[in-house]
Amino acid sequence: MLSLLVTGVSGRMGQAVVQAAGEADVQIAATHDAGQDLAAAMAQATCAIDFTVHSFTSTVIETALKYGTHLVIGTTGHTDAERALIHEAAKSLRIVYSANYSVGVNTLFWLTRQAARVLSQDRFDIEVTEMHHKHKIDAPSGTARRLLEILNEETGTSYQDDVAHGRFGNIGPRKLREIGMHTLRGGDVVGDHTVLFAADGERIELTHKASSRLTFAAGAVRAAAWLEDKPVGLYDMQDVLGLR
Repeated sequence: MLSLLVTGVSGRMGQAVVQAAGEADVQIAATHDAGQDLAAAMAQATCAIDFTVHSFTSTVIETALKYGTHLVIGTTGHTDAERALIHEAAKSLRIVYSANYSVGVNTLFWLTRQAARVLSQDRFDIEVTEMHHKHKIDAPSGTARRLLEILNEETGTSYQDDVAHGRFGNIGPRKLREIGMHTLRGGDVVGDHTVLFAADGERIELTHKASSRLTFAAGAVRAAAWLEDKPVGLYDMQDVLGLR
């Protein structure tokens, strides 16, 4: 039977996960905050949902491996080494690791992939924008980074070489394979993301706007329930929603 550990329970997302679990009638076996005993909490749950900070992920994984607790990881901003650690842990645990747990955002991922296949860069210029509240610490957002990865995959471009993070000064005309990335921060914006395809004479915009953290929390609880009968391995929200 599914029983959850919610880490960072006093934070915005932690509180949203508690609410979402209650609405879904899913048991919360334990909670955790900084300074508390993670091992004792982990031992009580079959699955942990973590929306804390990327630097805490290694500790969560180490403890989960000790107790066989499966994971839903919603934290963003991971380093390459931290992502590699998640992939390694998925050889022993069931893990859902996604940049965004919203059903709408995952539909945006799918639509972006389809659009990039049709709206080729020989005619359409591609730009991505995201806006979040003033307290968000990583940029671009994990969701925007995933959108860029999808665009890189479909266009054969490189995140390191072809993504322009903002523009300043006399930079010259836009490069043919360039993908623009623009980050905005302010107020209490939960999360806005837009992928724009612009050509001479027409423009297509794919936009998702979140007005409540509960949409992400509900998706994470859904992912935890979905994970219950799956084999050990690494999954994302596209798998949970059957969009692959």
